[in-house]
Amino acid sequence: MSARWIEFWDGNHPIYVNARHKAAHFHRIADDIRAYATPGGVMLDYGCGEALSADRVAEPLSRLILCEAAPNVRVMLGARFATNDKIAVRKPEDIPHMTAGTMDVIVLHSVSQYLTAAEFETLIKVFRRVLKPGGLLVIGDVIPPKASAVADAQALLHFGRQEGFYGAALRGLLRTFFSEYPRLRKSVGLTRYDGADMTAKLDQAGFSAEAAPSNIGHNDRRMTFLAHAR
Repeated sequence: MSARWIEFWDGNHPIYVNARHKAAHFHRIADDIRAYATPGGVMLDYGCGEALSADRVAEPLSRLILCEAAPNVRVMLGARFATNDKIAVRKPEDIPHMTAGTMDVIVLHSVSQYLTAAEFETLIKVFRRVLKPGGLLVIGDVIPPKASAVADAQALLHFGRQEGFYGAALRGLLRTFFSEYPRLRKSVGLTRYDGADMTAKLDQAGFSAEAAPSNIGHNDRRMTFLAHAR
């Protein structure tokens, strides 16, 4: 992942328009991810962000490993879940050294767009190694080629109307427009995949993959893929 994207997510940014949006965002994602948990199993959430509701995901599991590249966010995660024996916090460099065949489920949500195609291909090979045979890789929030920032804004406003922060969402979109985020989208870029591209990459890495019926999170213009280790 580009150091500029890591720096952006590690600092103060306007993506969450207020505390209500942030809480609703992570609550929704936690519920959606929890649906893929194997009861009593081990899950890796790679690129988890602030994961405010990770304790909800951890409830049915024996172990939840939160992996985050942004160092300040990683420190916050460690402090937030220090008393939860089910949750461990790791950095990305730790994952390739994990014992093979130990994970039941790996979640990569809203991360693939920040990786180059080569980085993504390398990462899913690592995931294939650490997953148990038949284990599940969930790749969420994949951006299709024709998706636009306008569609993202519309999805946010719809979510804001549902969760009671519509006015704040309107103001937040204006702040985001003048922030570093659109400049990074233009200069560094976001990696996009259509269904055929994504399933082909997963097939080459040793997975049998298909599109999920719905995306993780609030943005139904994006896609989630379910890949089982062969």
